Amino acid sequence: MNRRLAVLAAATAGALVLGVPTAASAHTWWGWGGHQHHAPWTPSPTPSETPQDTAEPTPSDTPSAEPAEPTGEQLAPSFAPSSDPSAAPSDASAPEEAAAPAADDPAAAPDAPFVEDFDTAAAVGRVAAAYRQAWQPYPDGTSGIYEPSKTVSVHDGVMDVALGGAGAAGTFGTVAGAWDHVGGSFSVRAKATGGTGNGAAFMLWPTSNTWSDGEIDFPEGNFESSPSAFQHSMTPGREAERAQVATGVSWRDWHTYTVDWDPGKSVTYSVDGKVLQTITKDVPTTPHRFMFQTGNWGASGNLLIDWVATTE
Repeated sequence: MNRRLAVLAAATAGALVLGVPTAASAHTWWGWGGHQHHAPWTPSPTPSETPQDTAEPTPSDTPSAEPAEPTGEQLAPSFAPSSDPSAAPSDASAPEEAAAPAADDPAAAPDAPFVEDFDTAAAVGRVAAAYRQAWQPYPDGTSGIYEPSKTVSVHDGVMDVALGGAGAAGTFGTVAGAWDHVGGSFSVRAKATGGTGNGAAFMLWPTSNTWSDGEIDFPEGNFESSPSAFQHSMTPGREAERAQVATGVSWRDWHTYTVDWDPGKSVTYSVDGKVLQTITKDVPTTPHRFMFQTGNWGASGNLLIDWVATTE
């Protein structure tokens, strides 16, 4: 699979107050009525993960080590789904270049200001250090759910999130630039193996940590089900209300999920380049960040992320 290095602008790290979508009931939370509680945290320019004296994992298409069984209280919002070019031929006098992927290939990461395709292997506990300008994990222990330094690794060109033990969560982008998206295109190519009873929520979450500034979730859903898009109400007090867009695809297969956000006008949801629906109500206009979460419950398994791409 062709891969491209991300083009990342140098950024000056600062103290940024971020919203951490969380909640407090003992039920799974994919497809629900909203992230019911939001605890702010301030990231440090230094990654929160502490490198472990652990040998690099042996690459494999499907990790063989299974995460530990879930322990502790399962804290999460309560809800249930409401429904289910190639490159031009090289010139004899020029160095030979690999053919670029076709522009309409849904498996290929697009040309974008930020692209991370996880080409550098990183063992569990070392991902934040290896990807400090691409991945901003939640601090371990956040909400009693998330411990990314114990669950996230990178191998064989994918970010691998172990399921069935601790949860994982974090924001994609540079330390300074990840929080300032006002519109743009946001894509992730992902699949899940195992993890029944668990799920993932990829989302655009308001940097203000004000829920009524708008929440856009895609893809989101339990891994044994089909993921959906959820676009939440921006009316204060009614944020749990949302429009749902079904995908008809399975988490068990590789798919590319894209959100195209035109501030104040529309949000368009696509899978593998095919438009599912455009929504013109409750469209955010303020800065957001692109992130994901998995829970600390359910069966063992792996959420695999091939690449992430965002525009500004």
